[in-house]
Amino acid sequence: MPNDKLKSYLNLHLIVFIWGFTAVLGALITINADFLVWYRMLFAALFLGSFLLLKKIPFQISFSAVLKLIFVGLLIALHWITFFESIKVSTVSITLSVFSLGAFIASILEPLFYGRKILWYEVFFGLVIIAGLALILQVEINYLHGMLLALVSIVLGVVFTLFNGKLIEHHEPSVIAFYEFLSGFVFISIYFIFNGSFSADFFILTPKNWILILLLASICTAYAFTASVKVMRRLTPYTVMLTTNLEPVYGIILAYFIIGGKEKMSTEFYIGALIIVITVILNGVIKHYLEKGKNNS
Repeated sequence: MPNDKLKSYLNLHLIVFIWGFTAVLGALITINADFLVWYRMLFAALFLGSFLLLKKIPFQISFSAVLKLIFVGLLIALHWITFFESIKVSTVSITLSVFSLGAFIASILEPLFYGRKILWYEVFFGLVIIAGLALILQVEINYLHGMLLALVSIVLGVVFTLFNGKLIEHHEPSVIAFYEFLSGFVFISIYFIFNGSFSADFFILTPKNWILILLLASICTAYAFTASVKVMRRLTPYTVMLTTNLEPVYGIILAYFIIGGKEKMSTEFYIGALIIVITVILNGVIKHYLEKGKNNS
C-alpha cells in the first residue's frame, strides 16, 4: 500500500474513533435530537466558514454543484436526526451495532452508483454481518424502535457517502462540507419555523450542553467530516463504509466506560459484535491480497 494511501487509511481510523465518541456525546447532550442536529450543523458551518476565510479558499462553485450539495445536506441532516433519536430511544451500543450494516448496504449500492460489478466477497461478508446483527436483535428486541431508526440512518449515511465520493473529484472537501452543513441547517430551520419550535427556551442550554455541543460541532463534525471526505480521494466509498464498521467497537467501548448503566449489554450482544469485528478484519485481509494479486499479475 503506497504511503499516501496508508496515511489516508490510518487517518480514516482516527476519524472513525472520533465518530464513535460522537455517539457518546449524543447520549450525554440532554436536548431533542432535531435540536441537537440544528446546533451541530450551525456551529459546524460557522467553523468551516471561518476556516475557508482564514485559508482564503474560494467559496465559489457552480450552480449545479450547489444544488447537489443542498440535496446531500438534507440527507446528512436526516441521517443525524435519526441517528441521535435512535440513541435516545435505545442505547449507544444498540444504535452503533445496527451501523455495521453499512458495509453490506454499500456493497449493493456502490456498484449501482459507480457502474462496477458486485463483488461476491463484499456481499458474503455483508450477510455475515447481518447474522451477527440478528443475534443482537434476538436478545435486545425491546430496542426495536431504536434499531429501525438506526437502520434508516445508516441507509441515508451510505447514500450521502456515495454522493460525496463523486463530488470530491471536483471540489475542495471543506467547501463541500460547508455547503452541506449550511443547507442542512437551513432545512431544519425552515421545519422549526413551520412547526413553531423556536422559542426563548430553545436557546437556553446548560453550560454542560454548550460545551458538549461545541466539541461535537468542531472536532467531531467540522474536522472529522471534512477529513472523511478528503480521504475519499485515496479510498473507495466501500472501504470508507467498511472501516466505519469499527465505529460500533470504539463507540461501545467508550459508552461502557463513560456512561455505563444501560450501555452494559448481554453476553449475546458482545458475541454478535465480535462476529461483526472479525468479519470487518477478514474482509480487509481478503481485499488486500486480491488487489495485491492483481497488481502482481
